[in-house]
Amino acid sequence: MAKVQVLKQEGLKHEFSITVPRQVVDAQKQLRLVEISKTAKYPGFRPGKVPMAVVEQRHGETARAEALDQAVSDAAEAALSEHKLRPAMQPKIELVSFAEDKDVEFKLAVEVLPEVKIGDFGAIALERPVAEVEPARIDETISNFAKRMREPEAVTEARAAKMGDVLVIDFDGSVDGEKRDGMKGDDHRLELGSKSFIDTFEEQLVGSKVGDKKVIKVTFPEAYHAAELAGKKAEFAVIVKELRAPKPVELNDDLAKEMGFDGIDKLRERVKTDMEVDYTRISRAFIKRKLMDKLADSHKFEVPTGLMDAEFGSIWKQVEESKKRGDLPAEDKGKSDDELKKEYTNIAERRIRLGLLLAEVAQVNKIEVTSDQLRNALMEEARKYPGQEKAVFDYYTQTQGAMERLRAPLLEEKVIDFIIGKTKVTDKKITSEELLALPEEE
Repeated sequence: MAKVQVLKQEGLKHEFSITVPRQVVDAQKQLRLVEISKTAKYPGFRPGKVPMAVVEQRHGETARAEALDQAVSDAAEAALSEHKLRPAMQPKIELVSFAEDKDVEFKLAVEVLPEVKIGDFGAIALERPVAEVEPARIDETISNFAKRMREPEAVTEARAAKMGDVLVIDFDGSVDGEKRDGMKGDDHRLELGSKSFIDTFEEQLVGSKVGDKKVIKVTFPEAYHAAELAGKKAEFAVIVKELRAPKPVELNDDLAKEMGFDGIDKLRERVKTDMEVDYTRISRAFIKRKLMDKLADSHKFEVPTGLMDAEFGSIWKQVEESKKRGDLPAEDKGKSDDELKKEYTNIAERRIRLGLLLAEVAQVNKIEVTSDQLRNALMEEARKYPGQEKAVFDYYTQTQGAMERLRAPLLEEKVIDFIIGKTKVTDKKITSEELLALPEEE
């Protein structure tokens, strides 16, 4: 039996000195040699009849190395179990002495998971925004979809362009009088009001007529993806070549059949159902954000530095990549690395703490992802890649850790639903416009 001595215990960090009697390693080695002898093939000997002396001569070093590894692993696991420790990450093992004629000595350093005390979810009050799907918004959605389906018609009357019209334009842009790549186009179709061009570009074309030549002045956003253009003022020389308008849309059975439905009532019913699903998703995302804020504020405990370092490292790598591409979020631009590191360290700590809390809630309440739920999630993932379903299945079933990455968000959502079910939730009715304006980022 291994001898275990506690060397250090500071917070979540533990360090032990463990000594394994050489007899244990020798016994493991002999067992391994016996296993090898059962299948070993040597000239002049029948399988399984090779003398142990010959087997040891050929495989002794390998057998001892495997025995040493097994003995150390078993002793480390026993030490963690004896002290009731749950490692946060893979423990570190450092061999101190492993000569063949001596006991094996090694150091075991481990950072453990903290004790997570689950608070009273019943004391949490949440307000959930809910909105009804208005008939007018259903018809608006159908009309907009129908307009996108149909090619806009040329406007024959001599009128000025208005919002919703489609202009065919040539444009040529410059910054500080210098032409830049990606700022020139010919015969480009631009729907006014689509917000597909920056700043007030589209608004400045309202009122223009076919044949007009205009100079459009705009400013690139501070968070523009091309860093060399971010925040810059630009001018575009524009020629209006054609004016088109969407065909009038009549909400009738003919339109519904054009979209694959038996009638307009069936189409409205389907659109309403889809919009209700979308509204529910937005409401849930909002209440989830509020819940996570309250959980983070009400549950304070030490976070393992190993998990913190890994999470922060992942976040900071993304930040550095964003800096190279020049697409840092506007709120991060102009901040020093020290300022950014402090902010993202806090974000990393919050994520780890919430993750540990949700994991504890799942364990205590025996919340699990069923095999059927995991299978359905895999099928849903495969449907995202038509024609490549088999490749998706193969990836998830054959790649180490892939199924766990699929399982983790499913488990999180089940735990969130469980917690919300314990809280005091009050529905607050708002308009659909207010609901759709809510931020969806978590």
